[in-house]
Amino acid sequence: MIAANGVVARMLEKVSSLRRIVNSRSAGDRIVQLAATYGEKLSEDPDSKSLNDFLLKRKAADPDHFADLSLGVIKLIGPGEYVLERPGDSSSGHFGLAVQDYTHSTAPNRRFPDIVTQRLIKAMLAGQPHPYSDAELTAIAANCTQKEDAARKVEREMSKRLAAVAMQNRIGATFDAIVTGVTGHGTFCARAAAARGRIVGARRPRPRCRRQAQSQTNPHRCAARVYRFRPGVECLSGPQYSPFV
Repeated sequence: MIAANGVVARMLEKVSSLRRIVNSRSAGDRIVQLAATYGEKLSEDPDSKSLNDFLLKRKAADPDHFADLSLGVIKLIGPGEYVLERPGDSSSGHFGLAVQDYTHSTAPNRRFPDIVTQRLIKAMLAGQPHPYSDAELTAIAANCTQKEDAARKVEREMSKRLAAVAMQNRIGATFDAIVTGVTGHGTFCARAAAARGRIVGARRPRPRCRRQAQSQTNPHRCAARVYRFRPGVECLSGPQYSPFV
């Protein structure tokens, strides 16, 4: 699929067409900061390969918490978007797939941009005029990106509702969870992939430090901090847990 979409994108280089891009430049600094918390040094503008090498190394070192790290990186990179690319324009590329030329063309049964791309291919092969103006493609790209964002929000909302239903009989219980973020809006924890969110009414108390007695560099190095919040959630936060999720 990825190879096919790349071939189609290069085939349409000489006409205006839609591109699917994921631009990580805005998240570069925070990705570098995230890697630094694990003792890894990335370039100021990390490429896909260096980020992949970092993630593979972390997965081997700490597989239990790799899912949270991976989710944090995905959130930093951000979602993809559709844009117009005219002949001669430079492409931002798809950072997540590590490809420069990419479009959507293989799923016209469920994505409108794929239909647009296939119409462009059909017109090119038949020697017919371009079916869309640049203004129309720009409008289509913006509308499809907007609709995709809206669908993603609905999906997240339904996932939260399902998690709430599953946990409705566990109100007041005590769970182990991982701190995934502390912002001005509150403290956010995750117990599992389907149970994560803000702790309502939580105040950040004085943490008690859980020591790592067998640290090679410092036997008194704090490996994790344990926070207890009402209504009884115990959360972990430390160098091995990403503060950027």
